[in-house]
Amino acid sequence: MSISRTTQAQRHSVRLHAAESTRVLDEITRKRRLRKQLEALEQDNFHEDPHAQLQWHKNIPKFEDDQLGQSSARKGDAEPGKKKKKFKVEYFKQRFRKNFSALVEEESLSKSTEISGFDAYNAARAPPSCIPPRYFCAACGFFSKYTCMRCGVRYCSISCRDLHNDTRCLKWTM
Repeated sequence: MSISRTTQAQRHSVRLHAAESTRVLDEITRKRRLRKQLEALEQDNFHEDPHAQLQWHKNIPKFEDDQLGQSSARKGDAEPGKKKKKFKVEYFKQRFRKNFSALVEEESLSKSTEISGFDAYNAARAPPSCIPPRYFCAACGFFSKYTCMRCGVRYCSISCRDLHNDTRCLKWTM
């Protein structure tokens, strides 16, 4: 008797686990998930271009000490007894950084105060495509044929589905 009760308990827990794993998200939750993903991508790996100061007629990159937060003209100006706190330039760039949507909003507000300005970014329109949209695999980037039942992300094969289920599925919805 005790063996049959344990197998029934195991079956019951397996069913609950299977039902919970196939939970389907509604459209609002999927959009929220996508927005969180985009915000994380905007904040990930932000840095200035190290070759921005390059001169095009030379092949050798020229890096200045100003990027490290120290200028050659100010090194000898400080008194020897006092130590000034020096911050890297990158610290201020990352502290006061804005995401893309904040920059677009700021630009549109500044353009709205000017009467003569024309905001080409918001006015740009393209006709709808006559070709059906292409769907790409979220794991490898190939063309995808299948959709995840839970979160709606596309994948192309069983191995990509397994990778998606192990690492990505429902990551941004909590």
